[in-house]
Amino acid sequence: MTEPLISRRIGIFLALLFVVTVAVPLGNLVIAPGSTGHVPSHIVALLGKYLCYALLAVSLDLVWGFAGILSLGHGAFFALGGYAMGMHLMREIGDRGVYANPLLPDFMVFLGYSELPWFWYGFDMFWFAALMVMFVPGVLAFVFGWFAFRSRVTGVYLSIITQAMTYALLLAFFRNEMGLGGNNGLTDFRDVLGFDLTADSTRSALFVLSGLALGAGILVGRILTTSKLGKVLVAVRDAESRTRFLGYRVEHYKLFVFVVSAMMAGIAGALYVPQVGIINPGEFSPANSIEIVIWVALGGRGTLVGAALGALLVAAGKSYLTAAFPEIWLFVLGAVFILVTIFLPKGVLGLIESRRAQKRDTLVPDAKSAEAKA
Repeated sequence: MTEPLISRRIGIFLALLFVVTVAVPLGNLVIAPGSTGHVPSHIVALLGKYLCYALLAVSLDLVWGFAGILSLGHGAFFALGGYAMGMHLMREIGDRGVYANPLLPDFMVFLGYSELPWFWYGFDMFWFAALMVMFVPGVLAFVFGWFAFRSRVTGVYLSIITQAMTYALLLAFFRNEMGLGGNNGLTDFRDVLGFDLTADSTRSALFVLSGLALGAGILVGRILTTSKLGKVLVAVRDAESRTRFLGYRVEHYKLFVFVVSAMMAGIAGALYVPQVGIINPGEFSPANSIEIVIWVALGGRGTLVGAALGALLVAAGKSYLTAAFPEIWLFVLGAVFILVTIFLPKGVLGLIESRRAQKRDTLVPDAKSAEAKA
């Protein structure tokens, strides 16, 4: 029996996402400050960041939950998409920078660059930057996956290699010679497509785009996972050797979904950067990639919606705890991962659905007994 494209839980999530995507900008732009229902601008940016995290979690769930590929390097794809967008935003500053150089970003002038590096050409055009947001993470995922999957690297070994890739990029991007801002990264963005990034209308527009991207990411993931390709991916996850024995080119399926997932992560990074106002090598930190895994595990692996839910829950908790109790945040995060692994193997969403199933099973016998008495 063919699964419906919009399942009950996905329909509920998309409906709630639509309500939030409409209500938050209206609360910011229409309702006056100080009035009931007004949403401050910094909250709009914060919630937009959460939506980007949710899309990133969905991208990881696509490969881990359905193909069994535990990637500890998805933070790299997220960061590469962010850098691609950051490069465009830096080029848009033009001669309005501190050094008033129409071609070179301020950090290049400060470091003594005489000309723009070749890989910065084209980033003055938005369409080119938008392509690079998906192309660069996609190419990295393709090259990495081509060698890893053809060599049949799986399990913990693949996870370690993805983490090593992320750490190598972290070290590379820290170097000033890379021409990407070194330790400070890219910042001091002014506008995008001529719209002031500090304006409430621009913040709200970015929030809406983040919500639409999250909804589209879940739908794309759902289309892939309910198709014949998705069934093969689940077979690869559950019994890779048997699937290969049946004649499927397992490495091709894994490579395809890995590239799609990386491109999705790159889009999340591109939407994240203009809302937070900075991108630096810290985004390549292996700890960030591990945190993404915790998001997915907490929400529910192999559900798409659960991954997004886990990201939103952890991001909200992090914002609160790092402000109220900054010294215990990492301990809480580690404890959450341990407790979820032991007591909630199907995540929060799995717990909710199991409780609903228990309640339904309890009501059915009661109804049958009532009919028998009648």
